Amino acid sequence: MGLSFHAPWNDRPIFLSFEKHCHSVLGPSVVEGETIAGSVSASWPHSEHPGPGGMESRDMCPKASPTEAPVAERNLAEAVTTFVELRPRLFGIAYRVLGSATEAEDVVQEAWVRWQRTDRSAVVSPVAFLSSTTTRLAINVARSARVRRETYIGPWLPEPVDTSVDPAAGAERAEALELALLLVLQKLTPTERAAYVLREAFAYGYAEIAEILRLTPVNARKIVSRARMHLTHDERDSVDVQEHRRLLDAFVAAAQEGDVASLEALLTPDAVSLSDGNGLRGAARVPVVGRARVANLSTAASRFWPTAEIAPVQANGRAGVLLYRDGRPAAFLTVAATRRGIHRVLWVFNPDKIAAFLGSRRASLDTRPGDAVAREFTGEENGSSYAACRD
Repeated sequence: MGLSFHAPWNDRPIFLSFEKHCHSVLGPSVVEGETIAGSVSASWPHSEHPGPGGMESRDMCPKASPTEAPVAERNLAEAVTTFVELRPRLFGIAYRVLGSATEAEDVVQEAWVRWQRTDRSAVVSPVAFLSSTTTRLAINVARSARVRRETYIGPWLPEPVDTSVDPAAGAERAEALELALLLVLQKLTPTERAAYVLREAFAYGYAEIAEILRLTPVNARKIVSRARMHLTHDERDSVDVQEHRRLLDAFVAAAQEGDVASLEALLTPDAVSLSDGNGLRGAARVPVVGRARVANLSTAASRFWPTAEIAPVQANGRAGVLLYRDGRPAAFLTVAATRRGIHRVLWVFNPDKIAAFLGSRRASLDTRPGDAVAREFTGEENGSSYAACRD
């Protein structure tokens, strides 16, 4: 007996094996030699496609007795229910630590595999277990990502994520979410970043943070305090959502019209424009600094603005715009602003990051956590992004 479904947290289907339940019910021999548990694979009818290790997927767990099978299925159903409910929190933690939606999804995927494999009867608090697992995995990924980003061509910016459905992106508060702030957080060590995120966005106590990061509460408090000190006044004094939208709209309108004077009036004297293209032609490979230079750069692409189609979006809890050329997404644009004006202009030209943002928009629209699990296990297929099938 097996269960496959399209996971509601991304577009990749998951095969949920009952190997752990088989191990406990039928003994270790039935899973001997298997190396993949809960791995990502195509969702298939069990009689048509091989499962892990080349076996047919039905062979991963021989038919249990009529009394054992419902217990195994019910346990797994409860595990899925718990995970789906906590998934926004887990993604929110991983995304804020990593600044990459793609890497965050991979971390959440690995957290699911570990949750599936663990002895859940011994877990006192699923939220504590999964939050700790996700945070530690994200820290490990962040350490390796730092090395990879040293070879990135030009400025690196976090991947924007759609927040039209969940403005706080899974957190208790919409903190540590703006692109400009996520960029500053990348200057911290992964442990400092995680401590700040857990405290400011998810309201964890210092004792909880200490347990997750394997520190003393005193050290956890010091790390969070040190992380706060790295934030500039601009990052702490952002304008509200309505004013941010007004400033962005005014910036885009002035740039379209080539109105340098109006742009300069919107920008702070020390404004900086950052373009993330990873070597893409046309994207500035160094930061552009200063009100006049940023204004001139924003109007310099005279061939770009007249042919650009502008689509307003919600990204990272703030307003943004997607710019299309010839019907294809060409760039993402947002700004960071305080009462003094716009101090950061952030351009994302990297096609992989734009694709990830579009993917997050689809996921936000398709996923409805409140009724996801009910549909999943009753077999209803009413347009959701995943479906259940059982032997």
